[in-house]
Amino acid sequence: MKSEVEASVPEFDFSRLLHFWDTRAPDILGLVVEHISVVAVSLLIATIIGVGIGTLVWDRPMSRSIVITAAAVALTIPSLALLALLIPAFGLGWTPTIIALVVYSLLPIVRNTVVGLREVTPAVMESATGMGMNRFSVLLKVQLPIAWPIILTGIRVAAQLTIGIAAIAAYVAGPGLGTYIFQGLSSLGSVNALNFALTGTLGVVLLALIVDALFVAITRYSTSRGLRA
Repeated sequence: MKSEVEASVPEFDFSRLLHFWDTRAPDILGLVVEHISVVAVSLLIATIIGVGIGTLVWDRPMSRSIVITAAAVALTIPSLALLALLIPAFGLGWTPTIIALVVYSLLPIVRNTVVGLREVTPAVMESATGMGMNRFSVLLKVQLPIAWPIILTGIRVAAQLTIGIAAIAAYVAGPGLGTYIFQGLSSLGSVNALNFALTGTLGVVLLALIVDALFVAITRYSTSRGLRA
């Protein structure tokens, strides 16, 4: 005999799922736009902060170690726990979601910025200095362009992290496809429970694949030919 849990979960019906998508298309599209928006805003903020910090500490061993370690420790905090900790100070919705996503995005961006800048050949920087460039000009016009593919890889990894974690942000009434996932899990036994959960999950997976392909294209067309592998 089936257990009570198994009996309470309706069998998957693909035609019913298609009907669910058809009738709820505007709502699903709205959640997709919200998901993309919160990820884009968080990634932009994290990129500004992460690249900025990376350029400040790349050549300072002690500061570099402290910053990367702190970012790594922050990444080990369970997402639900971090979101719950942010509720008393920032309430529900977009604000705690964006803060959490920025925190989780910093490690790959900072680390790859540091790695990219450190891998620039010293001889190249010495040549730029010999041409009359100051330290800031060397960083801006020589190091950052050369390190760009590695930095962009860190941003790409951060994007994948934020797309997945953004779904969990529905726990604090955050925007995006996580709303459907939590709605499905909280209504197990109902006719559309599985449809809600599948729609949210498949949406997150598809978004991750699309964004990853977008970053591959950006990397290809924003990297000079001489630096392409």
